[in-house]
Amino acid sequence: MGGRPVFILSDDAERTTGRDAQTSNIAAGKAVSEAVRTTLGPRGMDKMLVSDTGDVTITNDGATILETMDIEHPAAQMIVEVAAAQEEEVGDGTTTAAVLAGELLSKAEDLLDDDVHPTTIVEGYARARDIALEAVDDGVLDEELDDDLLRTVAESSMTGKGTGDVTTERLAEVVVDAIRHVEDDEGVARDDVRVHTQTGSSSSATELVAGVISDAEPAHANMPREVAEATVAVVDEKLGVRETEIDAEYSVESVDQLTAAMDAEERELRGYADALADAGVDVAFVTESVEDRVAAHLADAGILAFEDVDDDEARAIASATGASRTGDVDDLEDADLGRVDAVRVRSFGDEDLAFVEGGAAAEAVTVLVRGGTEHVVDELERALADALDVVTAALDEGGVVPGAGATEITVADRVREAAAGIEGREQLAVEAFADAVDVLPRTLAANTGMDPIDGLVDLRSANEEDPGRAGIIATGQHGEVGDPVEAGVLDPAAVKREAIESATEAATMIARIDDVIAAE
Repeated sequence: MGGRPVFILSDDAERTTGRDAQTSNIAAGKAVSEAVRTTLGPRGMDKMLVSDTGDVTITNDGATILETMDIEHPAAQMIVEVAAAQEEEVGDGTTTAAVLAGELLSKAEDLLDDDVHPTTIVEGYARARDIALEAVDDGVLDEELDDDLLRTVAESSMTGKGTGDVTTERLAEVVVDAIRHVEDDEGVARDDVRVHTQTGSSSSATELVAGVISDAEPAHANMPREVAEATVAVVDEKLGVRETEIDAEYSVESVDQLTAAMDAEERELRGYADALADAGVDVAFVTESVEDRVAAHLADAGILAFEDVDDDEARAIASATGASRTGDVDDLEDADLGRVDAVRVRSFGDEDLAFVEGGAAAEAVTVLVRGGTEHVVDELERALADALDVVTAALDEGGVVPGAGATEITVADRVREAAAGIEGREQLAVEAFADAVDVLPRTLAANTGMDPIDGLVDLRSANEEDPGRAGIIATGQHGEVGDPVEAGVLDPAAVKREAIESATEAATMIARIDDVIAAE
């Protein structure tokens, strides 16, 4: 080309290559990890997140924090995706996964400074990951997953998440009862457990409802507030005067014509109530509006009707009752109707909630979460959702392991021992992986008020005497080394596996990047 430069990128494009790209990406990943590190464990702190519109979220849930932070850096976004994947797969351990990914990146940076090739780091991390997963599997407790053990798992998940020590035990009972209700020979139907929040009472008032709860209110004040042995219809139709698709004008020349028009309109409105009554409907859930005159006719017929029902709630009600959603009440047949033990309208302050209890077609249940304020019930909802997920994971995906950092210290020791038998620079990466896993019990120690170094040393020493049964137990004002099984701190093995896999995947992907091209 005669020595003339060739431009292949636009003037607006920015390119970072080599060590600068690696340093930038690793720094971004580490920054995200550090943002959630102080939330780890039962004594973890909360974060207050304020949006540009003034909405406030107070939580220590890793996935919620990272999702709400509105992170733009592409490498940092990968750590957010780690937490999101952890939340999606097993429902808990999001902070663990994010912190581990950040520490793996930190150790990778040290190896890069020592001229270890990124590919060597990736291969070493992959070998260490496999060893770590084997260690997790070997640490699974050989105990029956009875209700007491599952309640312990649920309590471990919720501790430190705004539930309060007094109510954690009560909430754990609700969680286990809910999961047992939707469990069968094929596993746990997790989607059949819904969570509904309602302010106005303490968290100890949280209860399990055998059915579905809807925010919809009765369409008329004179409708019954409770119907037992109810026949249910789910209607996707506006119950009012039908509107024509074209603009039309009518010329009324006499009082008789006006009266006839009004009578025809009234017959149409009464027809909705007659059609539902003739079909034997006791309760109607309508996803569209119900005109006042129709609501009055329905009330006269003794039919309890709810209008503007949310689509998700309508779907859940149809599933729970065995009803088929219909777009025309005139076409209702017996096969379209569902049955429930009862539909009750309960008042909570100025709000009414509809309780659809004892559906005939599905064993759906709803956890009614109570709390004094919106912030409290929001955090309780997140905590209960995590607890429901971890109990499901324990039942469906391979048992439980000791928590409180005991499994992590065992994993680190196993990986460190295996590193001695690996040749070449890959050994350095395997050892770095073990050191990275150590950050989890070290962070737990720091968050419980212990000196992190002393806590880690004591934990290692205790683990040598009783492998896998020494963890950081939060007691009183400071943590101490103890047996997590005796202390009732247990985690699903699936949470540990997913955290190790997803954190390793993200860290190795970021470590391999040596060229960043950003174009407008």
